[in-house]
Amino acid sequence: QVQFVESGGGLVHPGESLRLSCVASISAFSNYYMAWYRQAPGKERELVAFIGSDNGRTKTYVDSVKGRFTISRDDAKNHLYLQMDSLKYEDTAVYYCNKFGSIGLITSWGQGTQVTVAS
Repeated sequence: QVQFVESGGGLVHPGESLRLSCVASISAFSNYYMAWYRQAPGKERELVAFIGSDNGRTKTYVDSVKGRFTISRDDAKNHLYLQMDSLKYEDTAVYYCNKFGSIGLITSWGQGTQVTVAS
């Protein structure tokens, strides 16, 4: 069974940084596009960023995080990362990692990691 374990969240002030990590228990991790998603209170889960299986050369971000977040991967360790800088109040959400794809079709999610940006 595919499993994802996210970590690294916390409570920070606006402008501060966090680095999220994810361990993916999937075979052939390097063959998959991987992504970070988030779900804010009262909102639907959304894609934040994804990274290609081309040694991570392909990276795409949602407009709201461009220039502030950086996605990366370590295929040798089955790890996915999200460096989040210049955090804003609106970044408050539970963050999840998973294979890149249509959110409605993804059936297995980890517990996520809570990121709270507050003054």
